[in-house]
Amino acid sequence: MSDVAFPIIGHTALEADFLSAVNSGKLHHGWMIEGPSGIGKLLMAKRFGMYLLGARGTGENPLDASADDDVISKVIAGSHPDIRIVQRKLNDKGKLKQDINVEQIRELTHFFELKPGLGGWRIGIIDSLDEMNRNAENALLKTLEEPSHNCALFLINHGTETVLPTIRSRCRVVRAKPLSNEETVEVLNREGAPAPAADVADGRPGRGIALASPSGLRAASAARDLLKAMPRVQDQLVASATQAASADEVALDAFVTEIMRWLKASALKNPAYAAGWMDISKVMSEKRKLNMDATQTVSKLIATLYQIAPQK
Repeated sequence: MSDVAFPIIGHTALEADFLSAVNSGKLHHGWMIEGPSGIGKLLMAKRFGMYLLGARGTGENPLDASADDDVISKVIAGSHPDIRIVQRKLNDKGKLKQDINVEQIRELTHFFELKPGLGGWRIGIIDSLDEMNRNAENALLKTLEEPSHNCALFLINHGTETVLPTIRSRCRVVRAKPLSNEETVEVLNREGAPAPAADVADGRPGRGIALASPSGLRAASAARDLLKAMPRVQDQLVASATQAASADEVALDAFVTEIMRWLKASALKNPAYAAGWMDISKVMSEKRKLNMDATQTVSKLIATLYQIAPQK
C-alpha cells in the first residue's frame, strides 16, 4: 500500500458496503460514520468522497488511489473545487475554537447549491458531529432534508455527544469498530509511531499516536497513580495529577482515557462502575458546552472519581 495516497487498514466490510451502494445507483446522500476516535473514520470518508469524484485505484481495491491520480493530486493540493471538509477553525490566538458553528454549515449548504466545478459530485465531510453546536446542528438538518442532486455528505461521529434523532434518521448510519491488535500495530509501524503508542492505542492507532506525546504519557501515568491510590489520595498526588492532566488537550484526553479504561475493567467485575462511566462522560460533555478550562475540568473529574472509588 506504499503507493496509495490515503492508505487504510481494516474496515474492509464498510468499504465493500459503500462500493455496493454506489454500484446499485441508489447511494444515500447522507452517511454517518460512527465509532470511537482514532480508528480511521475521517480517512474512510475521504476515500469515499474521492472515489465519487473519480479517483480510482489500480489494484484490487478501487478506493486505493495513488497520489498520481488527477483527483487525488488536486485534493492534496487543496485545489479541487468539489470537496469541502468542515472542522473547527482556529481563533485569533491560534487555538482551536470550541465548536463548529452555524456559519460554517451555512457555507457548506451554499457550496452544495452550486453546480459541481468539474461536472460530477459535490462532497462534504463534517469532522465531527461531536464538535457542532446546536445552531449548527439545526442548519445541518435543513441540508439533509433538502439534498441537492449529486451531493454526498459524510458525517463523522465519535459518539461523545448525543446526535439529534432527526439528523440520524436522515442518514445511512454505519459503525466502524476499533482495529485488531495486529492491524493497530501495522498502522503504528507504518506511521513510525513511538513505541508507547502501542500500549495506549487500544485498537485506535490515531489515538495512540496522539496520546504517546510527552504530555500525554505524563498525564496517563498520573491517572494510573491516582486510580491506584483511590479513595485515599494524598494532596500532593492530586496536585501532580491536576498539573499533568491540565498541560494541554492531549494530556487531558490521555488522563480521561486512562480513567475510562479503568472503569471499563472495573465494570466487568462490578456492574455498578458502569454508572461511573456515564458520570465521567457527563463531565466531559459539560466541559465543551460550558467551555470549562482544563484545570476546572480535571478538578471535576477527580471529584467524580471520589464518588466512584468507595465501591472498591
